[in-house]
Amino acid sequence: MRSSAYQFLVGCFAALGSFLFGYDLGVIAEVVASDSFKKTFLQENSNTRSGTVVALFTGGCFCGAFLASYTDRLGRRGTILMACCIFVIGGTIQTAGVVIAMLYVGRLIAGLGVGFLTMIIPIYQAELAHRKIRGKITSLQQLFNAIGQIFATWIGYGCYMTWAGTGDSREWRIPLAIQIIPSLFLGGLIFLFPESPRWLADHDRSEEALLTLARLHSHGDVNDPYVVAEYELIHAQIAEEHSHKKIGYLDLFRGWPNLRRMILVMAIQASCQMTGVSAIQYFSPQIFAQIGISTGLSLLFQAVNAIFAFLGTSVCILTIDKVGRRPLQIYGCVFLGITFIINAAIIKVFPATAPSTGAHWAFVVLTWLFNFVFFWTSGPLSWAIPAELFGTAMRLKGVSWGAMTSFAFNTMIGQVTPIAVTAIGWKYYIVFIVCNLANAAFFWAFQPESKGLNLEDMDELFRDHPTFVPGSQWRPSSHVDEDAMEISKHERVAGMFGKRQAEVSDHVEVA
Repeated sequence: MRSSAYQFLVGCFAALGSFLFGYDLGVIAEVVASDSFKKTFLQENSNTRSGTVVALFTGGCFCGAFLASYTDRLGRRGTILMACCIFVIGGTIQTAGVVIAMLYVGRLIAGLGVGFLTMIIPIYQAELAHRKIRGKITSLQQLFNAIGQIFATWIGYGCYMTWAGTGDSREWRIPLAIQIIPSLFLGGLIFLFPESPRWLADHDRSEEALLTLARLHSHGDVNDPYVVAEYELIHAQIAEEHSHKKIGYLDLFRGWPNLRRMILVMAIQASCQMTGVSAIQYFSPQIFAQIGISTGLSLLFQAVNAIFAFLGTSVCILTIDKVGRRPLQIYGCVFLGITFIINAAIIKVFPATAPSTGAHWAFVVLTWLFNFVFFWTSGPLSWAIPAELFGTAMRLKGVSWGAMTSFAFNTMIGQVTPIAVTAIGWKYYIVFIVCNLANAAFFWAFQPESKGLNLEDMDELFRDHPTFVPGSQWRPSSHVDEDAMEISKHERVAGMFGKRQAEVSDHVEVA
């Protein structure tokens, strides 16, 4: 098997954790819209309760993303296993829910597990991937998110059509229960896959790190020039990090290079949520109802929407390492803003009291196009970019801050949207129009291109690259390139472990 294919398969398996997140994004719209769920839980304060059911999940994700930054001792695989166990508990409580408090608790616990997973999985993927295909591998997180949405929306639609109006709780219990299955599969098999070589090197397991790199990139050949050069680059950065005191959260904001990348990471995650995608995914029946589309049709349209999400992410995987991160971010946000402008106008001109079949189809098709472009651009990049911008010592905490930002804004959107749609209708779209256009301008001005760089180049990137970045073509001072290695691979390997032992003895032990 080709090395790139093996890395792709490992990345796909890890991305099952994102499948869970996507499944929840897709299934909750059907759950809160089902007759049985409304009758059981939403007889009072329906908008507030439905918003809380959504928001508690993302609130749990926020907490999980924060706590995941303290799981370094467990390793990447151990963190994934723990997260799967937490998610199973939350999913079981939701499925068995008989009072609204059980839904709240189950959603919070399940969100905690998903927070761990969505934070750790892109890190795991980025640390395994070759720099030339890293964008493809980390975009798998969003691809499986889209696949999860496809499963959820079609299962939800099928259950709605089967039990709508019957009062049978299987209408929403079955969709909630199914999400437990992939979490059991992921947790049960994760230790059959390799640990991150960068985590191994960071925990004084150098031989295992080298063997893992060889397994990933050269069919187990530890003498391969690329493997040796990659190992030495990793080792050099980690040795430098170990010579300093332990990195804390405040260190992420000390000095302009660190502060700059934290601002960028948090802006990327916040902007992703402020595209408006979560409002559409969580509350599509209520949004479609603004122009007179029934609940059944809205769930069908949302199921088709999930297919467009899958197609969009597939295109992203094919283009991200060729086109780069910057163009996708900039032009994607511009397009998303335009779709909201047109849809806001449609809702204003053709409200539910004056329905129009042509307006219905225009609105639905634009929503599909929105989802396609979002999952081609902002969606995958919001997880792929933060995972590649930090050195090993800062990666967990830095990505954690980004993930917490994402879930904080997601929680806010989940709580506000049902109330805002009822209160101000199409005017709510103005928020997303302004945000999308502002996002495009921000990325044009301040997001440097990270396509094709090694993870170990990122410290130099943010230290030496100008803050204002339009049109810049920055290159690192040292670069691992299979075609540019002049030092004998045998000489490198012969002295590698002796040098490692000598350098480690001189390092300050990390507190």
